[in-house]
Amino acid sequence: MTNTAFFSTLIGSVFMIVSVLLFEGCSSAAPQDYAVIEIVAPAEVMSEENMIEFGEAYNIEKGSIYNWKDHWVLYIDEGRVEEIESRLKERFPRQEIKVFRTPFYHFNREEDCGEKFVTEQEPIIMTANLVENEALQHDYMEYHRSQRKEWPEVLQGFCNAGFQHVMVYRNGRQLMLVITIPAGERLEELNPKTVEHNPRAEEWNSIMGNFQEGIEDAPEGVTWIEFAKI
Repeated sequence: MTNTAFFSTLIGSVFMIVSVLLFEGCSSAAPQDYAVIEIVAPAEVMSEENMIEFGEAYNIEKGSIYNWKDHWVLYIDEGRVEEIESRLKERFPRQEIKVFRTPFYHFNREEDCGEKFVTEQEPIIMTANLVENEALQHDYMEYHRSQRKEWPEVLQGFCNAGFQHVMVYRNGRQLMLVITIPAGERLEELNPKTVEHNPRAEEWNSIMGNFQEGIEDAPEGVTWIEFAKI
């Protein structure tokens, strides 16, 4: 499976910085109460050491900080968004900061599969853009509003893969995707189960590919960028 196809499967199926988690990478907290903050800063301004120091100063666990090139992500308690955003602006006043506060889409294993959550969960965070066409952006949002009724096979695919939560956030054209999986599992191994014997889920992924593209500095041909935990 190609990189683009892999992430289209993940996000296409649902549809997401500095992201700060207030838990150490694995958590039993309710992810729907978390928000994503992204800060974009060049290496001469931002380093891993800078971000760790910032986290220590404001009680943010190292395992809650993610990175891809000049993009830093914090996945934090929604109730701390204003505080952390303000501190980031004070510390890095010239850098672009985006807040992704509330997911517009949320797959919840307890509600959508009728199964209890695992105790320890690992968040995976990715980002992509919607295409510039506003009509297509509208269609994309409508697909997600009606997904439970019109595309239940997509939800079943998430159940089959063992996903605990799938949340998609939006700020302008940019999307943030958060998928929580059981701690110790690998997304690369779980994700193929979303479309196994599930042609409708594959169809959904294909349709979603028409609405998504890579962020401005993504490598050519890559739609979804996965952040690495520092």
